[in-house]
Amino acid sequence: MSESRRTFLKCAADLAACATGLRAQNASPVTIPNVPFGKHQISRLVVGSNQFNGFSHFNPLLDNLMREWNTPERVADMLRSCERNGINTLQYSHHDHAQAGLELFRAGGGKMRLVAVAGPKDSVEDMIGQVKPEAVYYHGEATDALFKKGNLDAAREFTKKIRQTGVLVGVGTHQPEVVERIEGEGWDVDFYLLCAYKRTRSAEELRKLMGEVPIPSNEIYLPGDPARAYKVVRQTKKTCFVFKILAAGRLTRTPEMVDDAFRTAYESIKPNDCVIVGMYPRFKDEVKENAQRVSRILHA
Repeated sequence: MSESRRTFLKCAADLAACATGLRAQNASPVTIPNVPFGKHQISRLVVGSNQFNGFSHFNPLLDNLMREWNTPERVADMLRSCERNGINTLQYSHHDHAQAGLELFRAGGGKMRLVAVAGPKDSVEDMIGQVKPEAVYYHGEATDALFKKGNLDAAREFTKKIRQTGVLVGVGTHQPEVVERIEGEGWDVDFYLLCAYKRTRSAEELRKLMGEVPIPSNEIYLPGDPARAYKVVRQTKKTCFVFKILAAGRLTRTPEMVDDAFRTAYESIKPNDCVIVGMYPRFKDEVKENAQRVSRILHA
C-alpha cells in the first residue's frame, strides 16, 4: 500500500471517529419538561406507587406478583432509574414496600419530590415527619365514598388539617363531579388528583348505564370517561395530576395503544398539569420507555 493511501485511510478514520464523537456529544438525552408546583419544579410525568404495594386494580394474582417482586432494593433501583430518565416526582402511598424502598433510595443520595396520599385513618403529621413530602392529598376512594353519601365535609376538614402542616394541599377523586363541586365551593386546596376513568360509579349509576351491575362493579372503564375527566381538568386553574390513563394496564396490549393514551392525555390537559403512571419494570424497561415516550410527545 502506498504512503498516500495510508495517509488517506488514516485521515478518513480520524474524521469518522470525530464525527462519531460529535454525534455522541450532540445526542439529546431523555428530558421531560418540568412545571412549577408551589415553590417546587416537578416533572410532567410522575411515577405512581400502587405497584410497589401490590395494588394492581386487576386481580389478586397480579397484586401478589407486584408485591413479591418489589422488594425495597428493587423499589430503590426503580426510583434511581426514574431519576436518570428525568422523572423527579413520586406519587407516594405510605406502605411498607414504598417506604422502605424510598428510604434506601434516599440513603444512596437519591432525590425525589413526593405527592403523598393520606386517608381518614392516617396521621398526617406522623407521615410528613417520616417521609417529608412536598404535598399531601386526601385519598380518592375516601373522597368518593363521602361524595356518594352527599356530604364532603369530612374531606374538607381533613384538607384543613393538611394545610396546617405547611405542605401543598390536594384532593384525590375518581369522579369529575367532585372537582366541579370543590371548585364551586371554593375550598382552600392547591391541586387535584383525578382519575381518567370514573371508576367508582355507584351500583345505581351502572344499572342505569348498562341495565345491570357488572362484576366486579368497582373496575369498570368506559371509553368515554377520559374526555369527560379532561374537560373538568381544563376548567380549573389549579394543578391537576391525571392518573390511570392506561385504564390500570388495560390499554397496554400494543405500543400504539400506549402512545395514543399518553398523547391524548397530554393534548387534553393544561400545560401545568401532570400524568401519573405506575411502572412495573419486571419484563422490560418501562421507566425508560415511558420517559422517552413522554419526551417525544411533549417536545413534538
